[in-house]
Amino acid sequence: MTLSERNIFFKAGIVFCSICTLLVLAASIITAPQVNHILRTNHGQGINKVLLLDKESLDNLEIKEEENLRRPSSLFQFITGLFLKNNYIAVHVNLVLSVLFSLIGIILIYSFFERTSAPEILYIAIFTIAFAFEAIRLVLPLHFVFNFPSFYVRIVFRVLLFIRFFSLFSLFAAGICAAGLEVQKVRNVIFIMVIASFIITMGVPIDVLNWDTSLNMVNGYASMFRMIEVLAFLTTVISFLIAGKTRGSKEYNYVAIGVLLALAGRTIFIGVDNWAGPVLGILLLSAGTWFLCSKLHKIHLWL
Repeated sequence: MTLSERNIFFKAGIVFCSICTLLVLAASIITAPQVNHILRTNHGQGINKVLLLDKESLDNLEIKEEENLRRPSSLFQFITGLFLKNNYIAVHVNLVLSVLFSLIGIILIYSFFERTSAPEILYIAIFTIAFAFEAIRLVLPLHFVFNFPSFYVRIVFRVLLFIRFFSLFSLFAAGICAAGLEVQKVRNVIFIMVIASFIITMGVPIDVLNWDTSLNMVNGYASMFRMIEVLAFLTTVISFLIAGKTRGSKEYNYVAIGVLLALAGRTIFIGVDNWAGPVLGILLLSAGTWFLCSKLHKIHLWL
């Protein structure tokens, strides 16, 4: 991929993330005046009810949420869940920040690398743009408000699952690229990532009748997927450390730190249902992205 082609992709990403940001913000502004009640479920353990249009929708959502008080199973959620109760407003803020991070992140990447060739930055851009799709989780409360068929919910969450794995594999590819992958193979690498993500997405069962309090559907093979994420996480960090050693640049070690922070922020954004999610998630993602962009720019500026 040439520099001009890559910049076109960056510009398209900025446009896409801008549209997603406007849609999410508009949805928040439009629905806020229509909130009838913010209720608590039994014993304060359920998520707050928002986006409710009438009493019938309120009752429907209350019943659904009382049947689904399952909290996310991530390690960070387990730790923060001991001290903080779940809160739907925090989850909603988390989704809005995800889209804003995606927009600001791709603008930052474009400004850093418009005239600088860095093979791995394309994959990092894909990882950043993917956060705009986290707003898809808003389909779950809207499903209970408007009562549209669960078939569409399943399709939407398969799309989200595909994007999550594709973005994770993209960051993995960035590490492999930094460690010595040939630039000419970019299209082949992206094609392999698409196929792998598609196979995973279509093969996993999704239960549309169950969800957790961070607005994530419950899917099968959860432990296996966590293992895939951990392996991709470790391989990516190690790849950048190897790149620092083989290329004789300590800056790649800082890039590895950036990857570590970004992936930790990603985990928090996806699987936390309290106020620790948006606060720590955006801090880690912002710091990680800054490390990635600034250090890679410094490396390739002098090549």
